[in-house]
Amino acid sequence: MDFDVAVVGYGPVGKLLAIQLGRRGHRVVVLDRNEADYPLPRAVTHCSDVARILQSVGLPPSAIPDITEPYDDLYVWRNGDGETLVEVDWSGRGESGWYNTYFFSQPALEARLDAIARGLPSVRVLRGWEATGLDAAAGTVTARRGSERTTLAASWIVGADGANSRVRQWAGAGWHDEGYFHDWLVVDVKPGPELVFPHIAGQSCDVQRPATMVPGGPGRRRWEFMRLPHESTADLDRTAKAWELLAPHGVTPDNAELERHSTYTFQAGWARQWRAGRVLLAGDAAHLMPPFAGQGLGAGVRDVMNLSWKLDLVLRGLARPELLDTYGSERSHHVQAFVRFSVELGKVICITDPAEAAERDRRLIAERAAGGKPPAPPRPGLGPGVHAGAAGGRLAVQGRVSAGGVTGRFDDVFGGPGALIARDSRALAGPDLTALGISPVALDEVADVDGTYTRWLSELDAPAVLVRPDFHVFGAGDPAWLAAQFVAAVQGQRDAAPRAVPVARQ
Repeated sequence: MDFDVAVVGYGPVGKLLAIQLGRRGHRVVVLDRNEADYPLPRAVTHCSDVARILQSVGLPPSAIPDITEPYDDLYVWRNGDGETLVEVDWSGRGESGWYNTYFFSQPALEARLDAIARGLPSVRVLRGWEATGLDAAAGTVTARRGSERTTLAASWIVGADGANSRVRQWAGAGWHDEGYFHDWLVVDVKPGPELVFPHIAGQSCDVQRPATMVPGGPGRRRWEFMRLPHESTADLDRTAKAWELLAPHGVTPDNAELERHSTYTFQAGWARQWRAGRVLLAGDAAHLMPPFAGQGLGAGVRDVMNLSWKLDLVLRGLARPELLDTYGSERSHHVQAFVRFSVELGKVICITDPAEAAERDRRLIAERAAGGKPPAPPRPGLGPGVHAGAAGGRLAVQGRVSAGGVTGRFDDVFGGPGALIARDSRALAGPDLTALGISPVALDEVADVDGTYTRWLSELDAPAVLVRPDFHVFGAGDPAWLAAQFVAAVQGQRDAAPRAVPVARQ
């Protein structure tokens, strides 16, 4: 069986990659050793740019209220005495036009992604098939299901097979370990109708038992309890223990259903190589982080958006394979910032020494009283790659526009985020970028409904901005120069985008 891309692993990352490539007409095979999706919750939160990614496959949060719900509130950290240490603002909307925070049901979301992937004629899903080896030079993956054996040939192979990725091992990609390990019991609950919780996310920094309490998507709540030094994993991972830990929160077998409980070892690290020849890594196969910043799933789907548009150009012969080297350089830099931020949050939360906790509490309470800002997620942008200037590599905004009688969010109106957006249509006379996924958009011909793009160009102090198909900015400046530089960048005609971007004043 011969394909353009073989994906090992059919979790949310594998599904999304199959959809993005399949919709572009590429022949994709995905194999997974499990006969069906994992039926219980795992990830429960995502941010605004993940909402935009879901929008790109027809699953915006507004269309799936049974799966995901916005969280427009604070994330409150308290110590064992109930004193507030930190209030992290998770409210409002992000650049992508969606709420900054959502809580969702991963099994339900994966079911929708599965239906979309299976509906694409160029995508083939092989359930129950376990990858047993790969030959990177030949571009083949061997697999088995019971006594059956098969060999899949593909131009490119993507390992999306999770934390214990065999593809990563076979490819010799290496691993950087941050040396962070903590065991936590994750408990998911379906409260009965008589059990009402305030719609609030909280973090208990109690030395007696650090714990997390958050929504778990519509109709669910999640608790996470840290294993204490004197406990074993077996002690913690028991149904009776889960109910014991839930009891102080008013949750009992009489008023709630225990959907699942499982102990996880929170880890932190990333692959040293994201590409080894024709083998690429994505999702947990490429990086792991503690859940304290809620960015694990988001990191994986961002990998997909970065990889899919570049792989599409390579497969269509519009870019050289070396373009895929920028996938790892861009994404690894971004991921490392979130991994380290998550670890730093964990170092604050996972304290069981009373003296150390007292010092932490004193410091955080004093900082809050003095008006200090709570820890905010990093805004790292992308690492070295296909972008130029100070604006390059940053996340692009999404506003509401009106064109051709259609009014809505930018991506829905123009069929995706990739665009060269200019103030004046006369400035868009440069190279045609539509084959590269970039649409020409002139604000003198399009209604900027909320003024989002007019303000953005003013902030950038530029007549135009080029947005890549993965929502990130290539650069801002003169539109003809941007178009020419983008073509050169994806075709490998230059080593890196120059820092200085010419600007044509109007």
